[in-house]
Amino acid sequence: MLGKADATPMIAVKDLDRARRFYEEKLGLKTKDEWGEGITLKSGDTRINLYRSEFAGTNKATALTFQVDDSEKEVRDLKDKGIFFEHYDMPGLEPLGDLYVAEGFKTAWFKDPDGNILSLIEED
Repeated sequence: MLGKADATPMIAVKDLDRARRFYEEKLGLKTKDEWGEGITLKSGDTRINLYRSEFAGTNKATALTFQVDDSEKEVRDLKDKGIFFEHYDMPGLEPLGDLYVAEGFKTAWFKDPDGNILSLIEED
């Protein structure tokens, strides 16, 4: 069934041009396609769809996670581009600056211009 199908994250944004600039310029993703009220970006082998919606930023949970090799370097690079990291009180996670550490992984959260929560994770 669906376990063999590729899946594509769909992220709602209010201003498609602003979101595109953020995802391309700040995060380094590349636009692969434009369609009606949306665009398809590429991150590694993953396609990510951004689409215009009045409900953008209403999700209070992580919408998208980037798997990285060096979380400390990624946090520094993103901060250099003006990205601010979110700080949460998460049981089982020990804060280490903008990173949170637990057995087997490090993670950090930040938001896109519409308030969608994005994260990065480095697994041991």
